[in-house]
Amino acid sequence: MTKEIDKLAWLFIQDGKLLSARSKNKSLFYIPGGKRELGESDEQALIREIKEEISVDLVPSSIKYVETFKAPADGKADNTIVKLTCYFADYDGQLCPDEEIEEIDFISYQDKLRCSQGSIKVMDWLHSQKLLF
Repeated sequence: MTKEIDKLAWLFIQDGKLLSARSKNKSLFYIPGGKRELGESDEQALIREIKEEISVDLVPSSIKYVETFKAPADGKADNTIVKLTCYFADYDGQLCPDEEIEEIDFISYQDKLRCSQGSIKVMDWLHSQKLLF
């Protein structure tokens, strides 16, 4: 039986590179975001997770659904997949790692192997859309 991890992800691209985060004690980067808490909408969960992870406030009126992707979940059993529901959004504040995040970076398409399998799948799609270089 396949287990699915349902996550929300914020796609922020600058100069053809994707904002990515690396958790403490992890080696791979992933797209910032996380799981919904009980009763939260996608937008509410995304706003909360991004504030917790990288200290910025997403602008609610700017949040736009992009696409949903599925990929094998890193560090989990073979039958576990991650579902990433991705959104674009503008933000207010200064990008800064917070809580469990050790590092943030803008990752180019050529450096995608620094990222989780889910992130790579999203990056492949963004590259095909001529948004990531």
